[in-house]
Amino acid sequence: MKESIFEILSNTKIAADIYKMELEGDISDISRPGQFVNIKIEGLFLRRPISVCDAQNGVLTLIYKVVGQGTEIMAQAGKGVRLSLLTGLGNGYDTSKSGEFPLLIGGGVGVPPLYMLCKKLISEGKSVKAALGFNKAEEIILAKDLKALGAEVYIATVDGSAGVRGFVTDAIRDLDYSYFYACGPLPMFRAVEKVAKTSGQYSFEERMGCGFGACMGCSCKTKYGNKRICRDGPVLEREEIIW
Repeated sequence: MKESIFEILSNTKIAADIYKMELEGDISDISRPGQFVNIKIEGLFLRRPISVCDAQNGVLTLIYKVVGQGTEIMAQAGKGVRLSLLTGLGNGYDTSKSGEFPLLIGGGVGVPPLYMLCKKLISEGKSVKAALGFNKAEEIILAKDLKALGAEVYIATVDGSAGVRGFVTDAIRDLDYSYFYACGPLPMFRAVEKVAKTSGQYSFEERMGCGFGACMGCSCKTKYGNKRICRDGPVLEREEIIW
């Protein structure tokens, strides 16, 4: 974990209430896809944890949804604003277990960390499929970007305005894959658990106090004892989760 000052290069709205922020700073502690940063927001006591979408050449890319006071303040921050970030947080995804044909499963703002994961898997010579679920077409993010990396992308929307009508599980039922990686809300995970054909990893979203394991505010029970989502997670393996 490292505390560093980052400077905003750009902060633009890319979909309904969803923003893409690019920052310049020290990204040396970000080593695995699925890690997150904790951002200090002026005037607020708790930092805001945001998953890393990408990190390369000194530029950190974050994609976040405005859901409360902290992210509203973030959305108003313009180019040149400097922010204090804790970096290198979380365990990230383990790509060594992916097999040759991994499947990425993302729901809403759970999609961004799958971008860096997709890049790594493809660099390792894997054939990647990505199933992405959204409420409607206007909320779709990163589908074109994942295709540009070389992934085979499948879309599901609740209202049927793009791709398969229904949930992301409707898009994965007939797919073949060697392993899966998922990121999104807990109800999506429960649905995936009912239809998943292989082992896999889930990246959990959780309210956090400190972000590095000191406060124990985000601990959860697993088959191997209590684990802290911020430090032992956010990625947990399918076999250890107590549903």
